Amino acid sequence: MSGGAWYAWVGVALSTLGFFGFVVHRHLVRRLLAFNIMGSGCFLLLVGLAGDGRAIDPVAQALVLTGIVVAVASTALALVLLRRWYRVSGESVLPEDV
Repeated sequence: MSGGAWYAWVGVALSTLGFFGFVVHRHLVRRLLAFNIMGSGCFLLLVGLAGDGRAIDPVAQALVLTGIVVAVASTALALVLLRRWYRVSGESVLPEDV
């Protein structure tokens, strides 16, 4: 198994693990962490599939770097919103739909 395929399979495993954590947990911070793990798995999958044996595709590298910056910014925004939700409602979970 080549290095790129190894990265791709680990990325699939991380994405699956993150999706499972997102579905199972109700606590909002745990869901945010699971979502970040899922995103990291997608980045790893993209990097793993970008190599064709000769060289790494620079477009995929640029997309991953841009995705990391966007993920950090959206995580910071989500943490601010979660903190505000906790201050307003006193709960760390969303109310269930009736």
